[in-house]
Amino acid sequence: MRLSVVLGQWLDRPIEADVETAIMADRLGYGQLWVPEMAKADAPALAATIAARTERIELVLGPLAVTVRSAVQIGIAAQTVAATGRPVHIAVGTSSSTVARWHGRTRAGAAEALGRTRADLTALLSGERVNGFRLSQPPSPPPSITVAAFGPRAIAAAADADRMVLNMVTAEAATPLAARHPNTAVWLCAAIDPSEEERAWLSRGFVGYLAAPGYDQMFVDAGYGELVEFARSKPGPKEVFARMPHDLIDRVALVGDEATVRWRIGEYAAAGISEICIVPPAPDLPSARRTLEALAPARAGASGAR
Repeated sequence: MRLSVVLGQWLDRPIEADVETAIMADRLGYGQLWVPEMAKADAPALAATIAARTERIELVLGPLAVTVRSAVQIGIAAQTVAATGRPVHIAVGTSSSTVARWHGRTRAGAAEALGRTRADLTALLSGERVNGFRLSQPPSPPPSITVAAFGPRAIAAAADADRMVLNMVTAEAATPLAARHPNTAVWLCAAIDPSEEERAWLSRGFVGYLAAPGYDQMFVDAGYGELVEFARSKPGPKEVFARMPHDLIDRVALVGDEATVRWRIGEYAAAGISEICIVPPAPDLPSARRTLEALAPARAGASGAR
């Protein structure tokens, strides 16, 4: 099982907290670091900053939303980050209607855009022209391309990608999805021996997914139908969180003592997952360093994806 690290980009922490996590992951020997684009930092700019402050860890840009960024923009971003001398990889996805609205865009045709962007990026990174444009300095070695998927159309778009990545799924839900791609990764929050306060802090991150299309059915299948129905009625986040069962985080994250977390990793391996992308707590929380150290490649017998 490969293990990589994902930056959480916590809205209640400064960007420097993500940089601190990146430095820690690099020093502990993780092979790849995912630099996602959410509601806080520009992924390529943050990746370049991290490259200047780390030694060797490879950088995965994204997932970058194809409803916001064109293939040419993404190619230029990868070319720019690769100029730091660090190997770079690309992940793309469709993101959400909320993100599209922030940028004055639409998600109409998002699945088609996902497949088209992946194909265009493959061409650009090979030195070919797309819409008359060609990269002046394609990254070397060539970046791998990952497609973030969940629904059937996104999974189909991922078929020709180097890797497919899932976000926050139970091991049961991962099983049929992993069967669709030979190199499937999954993002999972992870915390070894978290305090109750840390568990609560991590659990709040799942509130917005309970009524989200696709994720809602996963939670229903996991036995949380009543909570999903309540979340669909659009109450406030605090009201949803107040009703969240204590054990929900145990189904969609890696939490507990080290033996439990390793057992859970084994569950995902049995489901066909080839890579766990660890989303650790913010670095000022006690379990953050403990988790990354315990699961570091030297101890886990894992290495970064290539």
